[in-house]
Amino acid sequence: MLRTMEALSPAFTQPGLRNAWVVFAGWVLTAGVHAVTQALVFSDVARRLHHERFHRFFSRGTWSPETVGRLLFERILSQLCPSGRIVIALDDTLVTKKGPEVFGIGSHLDPVRSTKRFRVFSFGHVWVVAAVVVNVPFSPRKWALPVLVQLYRKKTECEKAGHRYRKKTELARGMVELIAQWSGGRGLDIVADSAYCNDTLTRKLDRRITVLGSIRPDAVLTAAPTAAERKPTGRRRTRGKLLPKPETLFQSSRYPWQTCELELYGRRTVVFYKTLLAQWYRGAGVRVGRVVVVHADKGSLPMRVFFCTDGERSVEDVLGTYASRWSLEVCFRDIKQELGFADSSARKRYAVERVAPFVAYAYTMLVLWFSDDVWRTPLAAFPIRPWYTHKRHACFADVLRAAQRLLIQVDVLDPARGYANLRQLARPMRQPAERANGRAA
Repeated sequence: MLRTMEALSPAFTQPGLRNAWVVFAGWVLTAGVHAVTQALVFSDVARRLHHERFHRFFSRGTWSPETVGRLLFERILSQLCPSGRIVIALDDTLVTKKGPEVFGIGSHLDPVRSTKRFRVFSFGHVWVVAAVVVNVPFSPRKWALPVLVQLYRKKTECEKAGHRYRKKTELARGMVELIAQWSGGRGLDIVADSAYCNDTLTRKLDRRITVLGSIRPDAVLTAAPTAAERKPTGRRRTRGKLLPKPETLFQSSRYPWQTCELELYGRRTVVFYKTLLAQWYRGAGVRVGRVVVVHADKGSLPMRVFFCTDGERSVEDVLGTYASRWSLEVCFRDIKQELGFADSSARKRYAVERVAPFVAYAYTMLVLWFSDDVWRTPLAAFPIRPWYTHKRHACFADVLRAAQRLLIQVDVLDPARGYANLRQLARPMRQPAERANGRAA
């Protein structure tokens, strides 16, 4: 935990780093509804320092969430993803809130409560999130670690305030371009659902960035123009002949079904698919990508259609990489239910725009800390549950419990036992936990 906090020090002033440490420790220790004041209570700071100091940390502090995200991104690459392509999951999540004075609040479609026949709208904030998808040593599934979190504001609200309006997809495009600058030339795989897989995100992207997403069954597909189809004079032709739409391809007997066996969503699955190389001009321009039509044996939809802007990627790679997007949905569940992502009572603009990213970054910091061999120590021992003896792998609740076991012993304001001395406090806990691990197994 200390090494992660120290890696973020360039983003803060010295007083700001101390305030960030106090809020982080208290937020992790908080049980129930999370808030800055609750964090001060659980860290035993409320009776010794004025709470306004920590409210000003969010509303007037000089730190930038983007800078913190960049430092976390670099830490993720060095610790969990030192080589290969970087997988970035994009999506948004709604947190319900009320109050006429809350900045950025609006009425948004609630995708969880809505159905095809009934659309449910809720007041709140919509956050667009970009997260790095990684493998961690303590769990077989992939984990999504947020590195950029930005608030989406409705057009009417932006016009009323005289601010520039940016669509969710425009926010996502800006995040992708920013992460591409941070990546140092490494290849990026952007995974997104149909709401984000469109021309705003995919057109004119750098060739080292590949987008893998879900598209409509009636998408218009074309082949690349051949030499015979190119005109000798005039404007150069960019598209070739029309190809069958995905829904036509699904029903056509001219294209046989193929099968492959993949590890998807934690289970071995036999997938029936059809594929072809095509241009999806409306969404991705002239790039020739791979279209994969999958027969869905579960759910209300008979098929799913996926598109990858890199035509050389295999079907197994496309489907496996897209399936990793679900880790971001798990992340949303964890930060809302375990870390109080939706609990903040911030109202002013800078406070609203910083508290939620701070909580998402706390999630990333905790997973990085736990991955750094903490999962092998007694801190990570599972609770004894005689009715639950088959648990083998840690979830985020276990990560949070381990952090609470460590931080409950720390007085964050005591120089002898606070931030500067936490390294000495944690050292004896980094012992092999044969008995704890044996009990967990």
